[in-house]
Amino acid sequence: MLSTMSGQSVDGSVNEQLAKLGRRVLDGGQIEREEAQWLFTLESTADIFDLMAWANRIRERFKGNKIHLCSIVNAKAGACSENCSFCAQSSFYQTGSPRYGFVDPEPVLEAAEEANKHGVTAVGLVAAWKGLNEGPMLDEVCDRIKELAASGKTRPDASLGIIKSQKVADRLKAAGLECYGHNLETSRRFFPSQCSTHTYEDRIETIGYLKKAGIKICSGGIIGMGETREDRCELAYSLKEVGANVVPINILNPIPGTPFEKTPPLPPMEILKTIACFRFVLPKKEIMIAGGRTVNLRDMQSMVFAAGASALMVGNYLTTLNQPVEKDLQMLKDLGLDPSWDNHDFADQEESGCGRGNKSRAVEFTMVK
Repeated sequence: MLSTMSGQSVDGSVNEQLAKLGRRVLDGGQIEREEAQWLFTLESTADIFDLMAWANRIRERFKGNKIHLCSIVNAKAGACSENCSFCAQSSFYQTGSPRYGFVDPEPVLEAAEEANKHGVTAVGLVAAWKGLNEGPMLDEVCDRIKELAASGKTRPDASLGIIKSQKVADRLKAAGLECYGHNLETSRRFFPSQCSTHTYEDRIETIGYLKKAGIKICSGGIIGMGETREDRCELAYSLKEVGANVVPINILNPIPGTPFEKTPPLPPMEILKTIACFRFVLPKKEIMIAGGRTVNLRDMQSMVFAAGASALMVGNYLTTLNQPVEKDLQMLKDLGLDPSWDNHDFADQEESGCGRGNKSRAVEFTMVK
């Protein structure tokens, strides 16, 4: 049998194996790591569309037609001490990105007002620095979180780098923080290839402190940095192991001046296949498509939901532009998807059987670093 798009032979047994794995996940089961690795190796366009169809069914089974929207506000920009090779805000690279200290209350409250105007009910504070320690800066961060909560306009979330103390995590929780963004970025194997100023273990430790404090976890990674498909599979299982509630998938947008500036882009079908594979591994989690979607997916952006995505970053990113929020909202309307989301405790991630697709949910701002 030939694929009508590629002219290549299509193996019917692949369709049968996909159906077997898809039904298992729909019934509340899990796929083994070796099975997931096989999904990541699929090449035929026909097979990838079959994979996406099952991923879409899994999304609808556990998430209904609800889409979790999120965004960020850059609370401290540039001059970061870390050398993450993808990041325009690192002090190691000359990228021309903005630089300013931690913001005063007014801009944050203005961002909350703007979010509220668009029906978005939480703002994620993102800071370009290594991490947060006890001291005056922690006091200021907690003040911003408390001010956001007191405004009644939005729910405060944050992405503030590495945390080395349980006391810091506990202070953030006491200030009103509900969800913290801290990406693993990639597999443990590939991590040193994109950052050497802190370790993978530092990130795992941070997530541990946050979870112990009772803070929900937003953690994902970046694809397209030169990692292998095996690395992407390992990332998915690492996120499963740490219990991430929201899993942002960023696609590398090569920034001039960074070590990755000449990295070839991933083909759109490879991106969509990766999203679908993550849905198979993480059937009940919020899989969010974040940075790099406009430049890498272009006219295929709406297909992320057919590939199993249940969340979307809206508004501009930290140093690059996104398409207008209004365009994203129209896209969701055209697809018959509902951007109302109030499952702030992520309760349906632990339930067996059908998700909460028929229950209204408020839109949320979270954060991606």
